[in-house]
Amino acid sequence: MPYAHTIEANPHWLPLNPPSSLKEIPGERGWPVVGNTFAVLKDPYAFTRAMVAKYGPVYRNNSFGGDSVVLLGPDANELVLFDRDKNFSSEQGWGPALNLVFPRGLMLLDFEKHRADRKTLSVAFKPEPMKHYAEQLNEGIAAAIPAWANTPMRFYDKIKSLSLDLAATSFFGVPLGPEAAKINKAFVDEVQATVSPIRSPLPGTSMRRGVKAREYLVEFFKREIPARRTGEGQDFFSQFCRATDEQGQLLPDDAIVDHMNFLMMAAHDTITSSATSLVMMLGRNREWQEKLREEVLALGLNDAGVPYAQLDRLVLTEYAFKEALRLMPPVPSIPRRALRDFEFGGYQIPAGSFVGVNPAYTHHMADIWPDPEAFDPLRFTPEASKGRHRFAWVPFGGGAHMCIGLHFATMQIRILIAQLLSRYRIELDEGSGDDWQIFPIPKPKDGLPVRFVPIG
Repeated sequence: MPYAHTIEANPHWLPLNPPSSLKEIPGERGWPVVGNTFAVLKDPYAFTRAMVAKYGPVYRNNSFGGDSVVLLGPDANELVLFDRDKNFSSEQGWGPALNLVFPRGLMLLDFEKHRADRKTLSVAFKPEPMKHYAEQLNEGIAAAIPAWANTPMRFYDKIKSLSLDLAATSFFGVPLGPEAAKINKAFVDEVQATVSPIRSPLPGTSMRRGVKAREYLVEFFKREIPARRTGEGQDFFSQFCRATDEQGQLLPDDAIVDHMNFLMMAAHDTITSSATSLVMMLGRNREWQEKLREEVLALGLNDAGVPYAQLDRLVLTEYAFKEALRLMPPVPSIPRRALRDFEFGGYQIPAGSFVGVNPAYTHHMADIWPDPEAFDPLRFTPEASKGRHRFAWVPFGGGAHMCIGLHFATMQIRILIAQLLSRYRIELDEGSGDDWQIFPIPKPKDGLPVRFVPIG
């Protein structure tokens, strides 16, 4: 099995459990070899609802190459993500899906190694660098979106291209130039490989394309490192190259490459997904589009964008972004691996079990979120949030592995929406964005056809 191959390549991992170790957990294994993989890919929300109706909020499932236990609800999120007892390995949870294309990225490190690397990398997310990124984002967005006026487009494709350009400036420090299209395709191939039903890089498979894409990106990043170590750039890459660990040592070249590869993918694809879902919601909910526009115009700014010091005034915009993330979290499920036996929901789950929590399911639980399919940003006011379980909303994960770039993502979305709504009215055709591909990262199958109509 693919999981077995991954474990054999990582001898510090726990050995693979036999499927019989989970026989006391209700659930099903599906078809031979592929299990329930295709059912999950076809409609993960419907699959989860069907499993809950049949087995309850704790069940076993066989998909993407192995057996796992799914734990649902905010208490499950807290147990696994907050991980008070350091029992859940992110490395061994994500590893079977990501090790061939994103090895040793921040999400694939555990405990002390994760803490140390995260602390070293956090230098790039401090206030002064964030102010610099805000200037770069404002400039890049302001240069791009005037051409969007009255031009029918697939928003997902357009914002994906712009997000790569913005990531290149903020993360890499220079425009990507003629290599941009190749880099974009490399990230697409890497991400698609993470949900390939065939988990080995056989010729002609998406996993093979992902592995080759990684080889290209590794070479791309490595050739730039020497100049970045001696330069004064304020971009993420330059700061990673100059960052020192707790012993005062520079990060090794391989570590810089691994973190850049992972973080550029994460910033590029998750922001693309999140921006698309928010624009879709604003296009469908004109009253909220107007409320956010009034908030933006009240800042009294010009087309240059929103200064870093003014971003916190866009309160309704932040609520709307949070609500879009609730409805369509960019990471619908989060895997871990149990390092010791544990109990949850009345079941004993053995060490070595792959476990998963499901933000998308929790975000639609009607007892937490009344009328859960409705777009209502006011769910996130302090009054409405009071008393809500702190792990009821987890689009950025939680605990030690909370997304390191969440403030960067929120900043980019605020700037994007402010610049869009100060210029345009968002218009969608009937049915635009009705059908989404959820894995590996949500995107509308039709690309979200949209028109930006100038206001005033």
